[in-house]
Amino acid sequence: MYEDKTLVCKDCGNEFIFTAGEQEFYAEKGFENEPQRCKECRIARKRAARPEREYFDAVCAECGAPARVPFQPSEGRPVYCSECFSKMREAQAEE
Repeated sequence: MYEDKTLVCKDCGNEFIFTAGEQEFYAEKGFENEPQRCKECRIARKRAARPEREYFDAVCAECGAPARVPFQPSEGRPVYCSECFSKMREAQAEE
């Protein structure tokens, strides 16, 4: 029923394939317009729309390793590296 189509990206001007499977998906979802951007430009556009996340350096309260966290650590509150945090979550889940 559907056949692959070659479209031109409105941002970069490169050609990209709008596959039969993608067309079927669009039809199932009720989308009436074909995509106007290639996958790379869609990803770049989404990233540009979202603010860059700020990370802060901290020291893990459990193992002492350096950690980068997406929040400003509060004085007196422990911060954990991702490995120790995962171990703590697993231990809590087992309780």
